[in-house]
Amino acid sequence: MQSYEEFLDLSVGFPQEGFDIIDDELYFHDLNLMEMIETYGTPLRFTYLPIISKKIQQAKILFHTAIIKNNYRGSYKYCYCTKSSHFKHIVEEALKNDIHLETSSAFDMPMIEALEKKGALTKDVTVICNGFKTFQYKQYIIDMLHDGYRNIIPVLDNKEEFNLYDDEVDIDTPCNLGIRIAAEEQPDSQFYTSRLGVRQEDVIDFYTSKVSKNPNFKVKLLHFFINSGITDTPYYWNELEKYVTLYCKFKKINPDLDTLDIGGGMPFKDSLVFDFDYEYMINEIIKRIKEICAEHEVMEPDIITEFGKYTVAEASGILYKVLGRKQQNDREKWLMLDGSFITNLPDVWALNQRYVLLPINNWDSEYERVNLGGITCDGQDYYNQEAHVGNVFMPKTRKVQFLGFFHTGAYQEVLSGYGGIHHCLLPSPKQVIIRRNRDETFNYEVFGEEQNSKQVMKILGYL
Repeated sequence: MQSYEEFLDLSVGFPQEGFDIIDDELYFHDLNLMEMIETYGTPLRFTYLPIISKKIQQAKILFHTAIIKNNYRGSYKYCYCTKSSHFKHIVEEALKNDIHLETSSAFDMPMIEALEKKGALTKDVTVICNGFKTFQYKQYIIDMLHDGYRNIIPVLDNKEEFNLYDDEVDIDTPCNLGIRIAAEEQPDSQFYTSRLGVRQEDVIDFYTSKVSKNPNFKVKLLHFFINSGITDTPYYWNELEKYVTLYCKFKKINPDLDTLDIGGGMPFKDSLVFDFDYEYMINEIIKRIKEICAEHEVMEPDIITEFGKYTVAEASGILYKVLGRKQQNDREKWLMLDGSFITNLPDVWALNQRYVLLPINNWDSEYERVNLGGITCDGQDYYNQEAHVGNVFMPKTRKVQFLGFFHTGAYQEVLSGYGGIHHCLLPSPKQVIIRRNRDETFNYEVFGEEQNSKQVMKILGYL
């Protein structure tokens, strides 16, 4: 019978970029994963920071190439969507690449001030402030405008939001605004229109009747976000055309408007059969925006994107040990792991998200179909379907088995409540940050130890 390595190669083609097999063990971007497990144990969450810079640079090159190819007259800015992962080491790595930031809540703002004090960014950074804003969030924005952050752009989520800025921003402090368009949802959605943003038919009237009357404010940016993400579908292209057309109409009555924020949603590799033509999509977006602007005889806008998952997902993974094997009937075999999908990878449980799943060792063994079980006593704590083969297959062995989920860097730590309490009181796993030195060696840093019982008892009020 075939080995697991032969089976995977015939099924999807393997090794693939970022993964390699050396001496029957899996390596991730040259990282020796078995060595990491032997050093730090499992479950282990790790982040390899150089991948973040690599992803940013790839996108920037593709956008700049498309701009040149299409003789596009606008510029491009890459904004990192902080809600994907707020951790300091993540944001600092992203900022090394001459990018800007997009925020979604009040506590983003003191985070930006802390980064400025450390020298990771300057007050010239562009900050796109999205979201339905609390009073505290709006007050932070106003305070930072007064403190010299001239490129903070509050994006109005509703018409009432403007009132506070109108009352509070000093007349000698110019303020650039954005307006978010309430996008139409996908045909299979439970809703017709996004709960976020200003209705399309209200945008221009709101500007002329309210914002334009105060010369201290300029609407420089129009923003939209399509929930499907950036996809080569009729729905996406139809929505893009609709919002670019609105930009053109708005531009004709508001000469200050010069930027179109097309949001985020650039996909990341979530399976071994992932197939997305980044070059084609980016070129097509630039091409279509240019064509629509030409039809309306309007100068092409500067483009902003807000990439979150795309930026950070592929930098991280989580490694588990198989604690036990259970044959529950003649067809269903379970591998029980030393962690939980509900607590460690909540998108698996909540959104049926798939990730790249691979064994770390025993690649020379035969393969078998299995289900993966988390260690909680919850019936939903399992993983049993892979996009590349329809089922989960692992090496068939009685030896100690380790496995890893890869490209898990977006949202999972935040959604699972890093450092908090978790379902069945499972501890947060140890977390390791990995950098690459100039001599190509690796630098490992333990960011957080595995939670102990005293920390959990204190949160619960027992200590």
